[in-house]
Amino acid sequence: MNRHRSRIRRLESRRASQARGNDATRVVIPDPVAFARQLNIDPDPWQRDLLTSTDDHVILNCARQSGKSTIVAVLALHHALRNLRALVLVLSPSLRQSGELFKKIVNFYKDLGKPIPSETETALTLQLVNKSRIVSLPGKEQTVRGYSGVSLLVIDEAAQVNDDLYYSVRPMLAVSQGRIILLSTPFGKRGFFFKEWSEGEAWKKIKITAHECPRISSEFLEEERLALGDWWFQQEYLCSFEDRDAALFRYDVIQRAISDFDELDINLDDDEDEGSASDLNDLNSDNLNILNIVLD
Repeated sequence: MNRHRSRIRRLESRRASQARGNDATRVVIPDPVAFARQLNIDPDPWQRDLLTSTDDHVILNCARQSGKSTIVAVLALHHALRNLRALVLVLSPSLRQSGELFKKIVNFYKDLGKPIPSETETALTLQLVNKSRIVSLPGKEQTVRGYSGVSLLVIDEAAQVNDDLYYSVRPMLAVSQGRIILLSTPFGKRGFFFKEWSEGEAWKKIKITAHECPRISSEFLEEERLALGDWWFQQEYLCSFEDRDAALFRYDVIQRAISDFDELDINLDDDEDEGSASDLNDLNSDNLNILNIVLD
C-alpha cells in the first residue's frame, strides 16, 4: 500500500512539473529593451545597443559604475526566461564576485514576480521550469570543466580572470554555437582581455568611459583623479590599458623588441664570423636594453 501511494505521489509530482513547464512556454517575455524597462531601468544608448545586438562575441570595456554588470544581468535573465533549456554560466575571478552578479540576476527575477517558476534556487544556481539554468561559478578551471551546451557565457571582471580558465571554457560554445560576453575594466596590458580587445577581430567592442555615463558627475571624477593619481584614474575611469607600475619595460617597447628578434638571425657564439656583430648593430636601443638584461 505504501509503495502504491509513493508511486502515485511521484506521478502527480511529475504531472505538476510538466504542467508548470507547459505554462512556462506560454509566458510572453518582451524584447530585451522593454524587459529592462519592466525592471525600471531606462537603458543608456550603449546599453540599448548591447541589448539589441545579435553578435556572438562581445567585449565591454567600461568604467567603474557605468552600469555594465547591471545590463549584463538583465541580458542573462532575459536569455534564460525567453529560451527553453538555456544554460547561462556566470564566471568571475572569485566566487564572491560571481555571486554579486548572480544576486543581481536573482533580484531582478524576484522583482518581476518570477514570471516563469523555478525548480531550484540556491546560492549558485537558478533553474527554471522551462529547463533553463543560470549557474554562478568562481574563476577556477577545476570548477567549470564538465559543463557543455552553454548558450551564454558571461565572464565578469575578465581582465583579472586567469588566461588558462578563459581558454578552457571557450570550447563549451563549440557545439551550442553559444554567445560569450566579456565585461571588465582594464587591468594593465596583460592577459586575454587586453589581447582580445586590442587584436581580436571577431568581437563587437563597446567602450564606455566615466565621462560618457550620465550618472557620474564631473565633480566626482575630478576628486577621483586627484585622489587616485593618473595611472589608476586612466585605468578605472577612462578604460585605458596602462602599463603596470612595477613593469621594467613598457608593453610597446617589448612588442617592438620581440618583432625585431623574430626578423633577425642573431648568433652569439664566439667562433662565428662577423655577421653576428653586424646583425647586432641593426638592433635599436630598446632591443639592446632587453638583450643586456637577458645576457646578464
